[in-house]
Amino acid sequence: MSDNQVESRKSWKRSLLFRVGAIAIGVLPFLMFELALWGWGWQSADAITDPYIGFTEIRPLFEFNAKRGEYEIASNRMPLFCEAKFPEAKAKNEFRIFCIGGSTVQGRPFAPDTSFPKWLQLRLEKLDSTKKWTVVNCGGVSYASYRLVPIVEEILNYEPDLVVLYTGQNEFLEDRTYDKIKKTPGWIGRTHDRLSKIRTYSYLRASLLEAKSQPVEPENVLPADVEARLDFRGGLEQYERDDDWRGNVVEHFEQNLTAMVRAIRAVDVPLVLCNPVTNLMDASPFKSQHSSNMTDAELSKFESEWQALIEDSEVRPEWSQMKSRLETLVEINPRHAAAQYRLGQVYQQLGEFDSAREHLVLAKEEDVCPLRIVEPMYTAISRVAKANAVPVVDVKAFFETVAPSGIPGRESMLDHVHPTIFGHQQISELLLLEMIEQGLVEAKAGPLDCGDVFNNHLESLPYIYFELGKDRLAGLKRWAEGKVTRERASE
Repeated sequence: MSDNQVESRKSWKRSLLFRVGAIAIGVLPFLMFELALWGWGWQSADAITDPYIGFTEIRPLFEFNAKRGEYEIASNRMPLFCEAKFPEAKAKNEFRIFCIGGSTVQGRPFAPDTSFPKWLQLRLEKLDSTKKWTVVNCGGVSYASYRLVPIVEEILNYEPDLVVLYTGQNEFLEDRTYDKIKKTPGWIGRTHDRLSKIRTYSYLRASLLEAKSQPVEPENVLPADVEARLDFRGGLEQYERDDDWRGNVVEHFEQNLTAMVRAIRAVDVPLVLCNPVTNLMDASPFKSQHSSNMTDAELSKFESEWQALIEDSEVRPEWSQMKSRLETLVEINPRHAAAQYRLGQVYQQLGEFDSAREHLVLAKEEDVCPLRIVEPMYTAISRVAKANAVPVVDVKAFFETVAPSGIPGRESMLDHVHPTIFGHQQISELLLLEMIEQGLVEAKAGPLDCGDVFNNHLESLPYIYFELGKDRLAGLKRWAEGKVTRERASE
């Protein structure tokens, strides 16, 4: 190699080192600032701010009882929540789990003593009695994701070791509008999601927005307590098919879920998302409407045939004939939820389970009063979990595997969304297995049988506990059918 070649190579190396050094010097302030934001625990307001929903008052879920040295559910949050408490001072061997969601988390139509948080605590106590296991039930009746965001913010102050989120069934209960939602191109949203994980980006963006304008007023200001449409007389009549509104509700749900996940992840607290289960087989749609593009002749034919079919089904039906008649009706009127449901049930009777599932899912999706999580929300849960590397306990998939025909029904569900007591026990096992998978609890050798512990707990509950649960179940069914008589207070 000639002297010129050697000198040229040295010059090239010096030039490369100079450029790398210049880049490193330029990046160093950014890295130092990013580390400083992490060290200070700074968190973007994007993770906790909802531009579409505000509340007349945000009241803490827990209040401090100085005499007992405990936090307990505030009295003004009853009866939508049930009693729950935990000590202010966290013991060295204490492991705190907060279970957050709606009435399923609470254990309705029964109460927290037979909810999956309770069964989880009993499992953990048997698995490892050397630790103090505190499982706090934060299930609120009719609480949707946007009402759970402030609760997540609050419980992060109480030194949680794990957060369990089970939500998605209550998103359509309260009346609200989304007139200001702006559709953003997908690539912009994805780029923002990735950059939002960098605190420097979030900090600079928040500072810029604060300098440019006043805080955005929320589009909807809701009362401090839930006011579901079905809580009042005529609530069911308020539900009309509105595909745009439904799409906005799903989008808002994903935003809320993302906000809660990011807030929890920002403080390095382990998190588990749950994929909720619904009753497909034995929960008929709550309200049906005809397809909008039907001709007068098609509508007349459907109504006459539908009435005849209902009358014929009251006697012993011939399933093959019913199938043929319902297929014709669904072809005429595909968005009629009740027709889809009846066809799904007929397919199930004939052992055509794939077709049964297809039409029973369509019945749920076309329900004009959607009191069950809809399919796009399942997709949203999966997307949020994947984007934020959060594990999902797939309750829905598990209940499908244990259902006789692969379609959840009365064998595991008490009504449209609430599992049986045994179903709650199974959910607690799924959560325990996930905790073991994450290394949050050590698995013992051999199977863990909690039958004796569970039976002893059930026997300790008074007879009235189960009778009250039956009464609540009857009341819940009347509520879902729009049969309440409570009048809304005049404004």
